[in-house]
Amino acid sequence: MKRYKIAVIRGDGIGPEIIDEAVKVLDAVSAKEEFELSYDEYLMGGSAYDVKGTPLPDETIEGCLNSDAVLFGAIGGEKWDKLPRELRPESGLLKLRKALGVFANLRPTQVFDELVNASTIKPEVLKGVDLFVVRELTGGIYFGEPREKTPDRAYNTMVYTKEEIRRIAVIAFDSAMKRRKNVCSVDKANVLEVSQLWREVVEEVAKDYPEVTLSHMYVDNAAMQLIRNPRQFDVILTGNIFGDILSDEASMISGSIGLLASASVGGKVGLFEPIHGSAPDIAGQGISNPIATILSAAMMLRFALGETKAADKIEQAVKNVLKDGYRTKDLSALGAKEVCSTNEIGSIIADYVAKI
Repeated sequence: MKRYKIAVIRGDGIGPEIIDEAVKVLDAVSAKEEFELSYDEYLMGGSAYDVKGTPLPDETIEGCLNSDAVLFGAIGGEKWDKLPRELRPESGLLKLRKALGVFANLRPTQVFDELVNASTIKPEVLKGVDLFVVRELTGGIYFGEPREKTPDRAYNTMVYTKEEIRRIAVIAFDSAMKRRKNVCSVDKANVLEVSQLWREVVEEVAKDYPEVTLSHMYVDNAAMQLIRNPRQFDVILTGNIFGDILSDEASMISGSIGLLASASVGGKVGLFEPIHGSAPDIAGQGISNPIATILSAAMMLRFALGETKAADKIEQAVKNVLKDGYRTKDLSALGAKEVCSTNEIGSIIADYVAKI
């Protein structure tokens, strides 16, 4: 029997409760597919600061590096907002990503037929949307040097090397080969030298993938097209700041941020997490939607462990549960047969997994 070691970081706010449901579903699918998952829990974020005085203890880094994958809930909250930047929960996540060496953030956006009315965008625009954002995670303007802030002036430097662009492009093209074989590279090459280099390197990589159709789009147009006609996109490849903005925009196409998973890969160990935050205002009420975390667990099975059949079963179970009218509170207005608590929806999905 195959055995995998999973580092689990529950985090803050609703993090612990959504992680519980993901683990429940993972246990169901591992029993079905006959592999074994062991879980080791570690602290990160505000909960780590409260106990250890740091948002990322050394033992968390070590434990994650010695695992096959990391499953993470959410961090942050007003309680820790006034701490110095280096002690705030979010800095722990940035440091962990750096320690793991992950450089590619993968964010799928799919509109479920049963939830096509969840978004403020017209259903006829959304039906059939299935896109995949590949965002570079460790370069660009967020990390470029030099940077400076004075009372009268501030600047940040956008920097990308050829190798940084090449490696993220390879992931995008590899992803497209498993999908509909279309990559749209998003940049601002009409005004930014960095984007001109980006476009040159992406075109070089495209030569190794003759089956994949490559197109280019300026980021301002891409933002418009995501709302106007999101079905045109298969894989969107873009840099850090553009990807940060576009992937959040894409998340709203689905109608609920509680449905969207993400993966950070490319390094020693992959990190899998929902795209939403810790929502401390609803923590402990049993109303948070764990589906994004459950789907993140499916991404972990697919991209980190190679358990494709198990990932397929989880994704199909989620679709079936939504089709049969089970909803959490955030989706309760959308044809709900039954409004479920966090724990209930996790159990229902786990039961569906066992039947597939």
